[in-house]
Amino acid sequence: MTQKKRIKLPKLIGHRGLKDLCPENTLESFNKAFDIGLKYIELDVKISKDEIPIVLHDDSLERTTNHFGLPTEYNYSELRELDAGAHFYNKKTNIIIPKLIDVLDLCKKRNGGLNIELKPNKGFEIKNVRKIIELTENYKSTEIFFSSFDLASFIEISNELPNSNRSFLIDTFKDYSLEQIINLSSSYNSNICGLSLSLLSQEIINIIKKKDLLITVYSDKNMNLQEVEECFNIGVDSIFIDDPKNLSKYF
Repeated sequence: MTQKKRIKLPKLIGHRGLKDLCPENTLESFNKAFDIGLKYIELDVKISKDEIPIVLHDDSLERTTNHFGLPTEYNYSELRELDAGAHFYNKKTNIIIPKLIDVLDLCKKRNGGLNIELKPNKGFEIKNVRKIIELTENYKSTEIFFSSFDLASFIEISNELPNSNRSFLIDTFKDYSLEQIINLSSSYNSNICGLSLSLLSQEIINIIKKKDLLITVYSDKNMNLQEVEECFNIGVDSIFIDDPKNLSKYF
């Protein structure tokens, strides 16, 4: 039985929570998304030195905390002491890097869906995926889909959880052609295709839709109402949004 019809995505998904309104990938940011009315959040997950799945976007700690280095160089007991809010508020805060399990508990409590982007540090791709699987197996009532730009991570989650909802993310067609992406989705029976806003056209949307794939779109900046409406008009299913305050008609 195919799993391509198992999930119905909301129009808007909070990108790293709501990263234009709160420090990204923090419990504050995820709660803000649910408070505003979004039904789904997106986050980035990798592991610490002691193999605890944590929520962090970058390869290193510098941009979003008051420290430096790779998360795989520190145990979570050390990482949780870092300030993950100072970069946003320009002052000291008590905001920490959350564990994935903290966000899973939050989603369960608030009846929210979750997109887990598999974003490991190099060399920890397989271990990252397996540790995430160990946790999510205990949250079957929470709607989750997985995504990744990393082919090894995408293949691993596909092999380990073949009935899960999954997306291979594409920022450019330089590494993979559209045909290769569609073939990859077909080979691993994934049901979602994630595209950069810069790649969108009606022709590309039509080709992907013919393969019965849902389409999500992301951008490196918040999308305004006109951009959002244009996406939905040509067939996009869901958009990752940084600040949805002026888009209330879509959630």
